Amino acid sequence: MNLEKYPTLTIIQHPLIQTKLTILRDVNTDNYMFRTLLNQIASLMVYEVFRNTDTVEVEVSTPLETTTGYKLSKEITLVPILRAGLGMVSGIHQLIPRARIGHIGLYRAKNTLEPVEYYTKFPPNLSETKVILIDPMLATGGSASAALTFIKQRNVKDISFVCLVAAPEGVERIIADHPEVPIFTAALDRELNDHAYILPGLGDAGDRIYGTE
Repeated sequence: MNLEKYPTLTIIQHPLIQTKLTILRDVNTDNYMFRTLLNQIASLMVYEVFRNTDTVEVEVSTPLETTTGYKLSKEITLVPILRAGLGMVSGIHQLIPRARIGHIGLYRAKNTLEPVEYYTKFPPNLSETKVILIDPMLATGGSASAALTFIKQRNVKDISFVCLVAAPEGVERIIADHPEVPIFTAALDRELNDHAYILPGLGDAGDRIYGTE
């Protein structure tokens, strides 16, 4: 697959991530293991997502003397797309425990496949933070694009999108609608089927997280 046409896409191919993703794809993986591995993968992906994030110097006193350390230059806000995005939040939050959490609730209309908003709640001063939008699956890109629009309407300039598995159609939609937003994924799969499911994919992430149908 020619990745040059996806300039904002980063595929994180760490062996641990790819091994855990393979287990997630397996139809025989139960809900508990799916949730566990999803959070573990999210934690591992954080390192790449924040690789080029700006830091500022801070003074810190060790038991022996004062020295210079570093901290992230901005507060972090995690914004999962409900409901499946919640399945990745705790894995990221473990590594960034002071991050704030907002929520966007969207569902895909069955007749049009277009996103419909039913809930939005953000922490204050969102525009002053680095926002990480989270959803396990990037399929058509409609929900992610709509969520990014809602966030940008709050004057947020620093946004990244993190997903577990992406389809080319979804990546192309995000690049077309939001060309400045970096996309991080563990896999770029082949295509969407007629029902907008990612192939080979891993099924409906929300159902596999929560044991629903």
